[in-house]
Amino acid sequence: MNKYQYKVQGIDYEVEIAEVEGNIAKVNVNGIPFEIELQKPINAAKHPSMNTPKVEVPKPATPSQPTAAPQPVSQPAQPAPAGAGMPIKSPLPGTVTDIKVSVGQTIQAGDVVLVLEAMKMQNNIEAEHEGKVTAIYVNQGDTVMEGTVLMTIG
Repeated sequence: MNKYQYKVQGIDYEVEIAEVEGNIAKVNVNGIPFEIELQKPINAAKHPSMNTPKVEVPKPATPSQPTAAPQPVSQPAQPAPAGAGMPIKSPLPGTVTDIKVSVGQTIQAGDVVLVLEAMKMQNNIEAEHEGKVTAIYVNQGDTVMEGTVLMTIG
């Protein structure tokens, strides 16, 4: 595993690259695991430790199968469909520790809708405007990146 120290806007980050398969890398940023997709191909000749790409086709789940425990979010959630409301996005990477609202609940601007843990600190995520929660895209325990859509308010 390769470890790197980065400083971004005055904040120190420790990045550990666990594995690279094709254009997917498994990394830990300050101890939080992420799967990232590389946008530009890496020259494998310069990185001989890279594995050759593996192709795995996921098996679709049938409705009768129980759902598995929530898995960490590997990339930002897709934007909500048009008309579903204004998105509440994660202001920083972290882990969802508590969801304070449910779909259909009416909330006011400033209400705490979700708690996000980042670097061992609890961060209250507040609604920026009033409305009704139209969708929640994350589950308790999910790891999210900055900019991930957490929920929408319509």
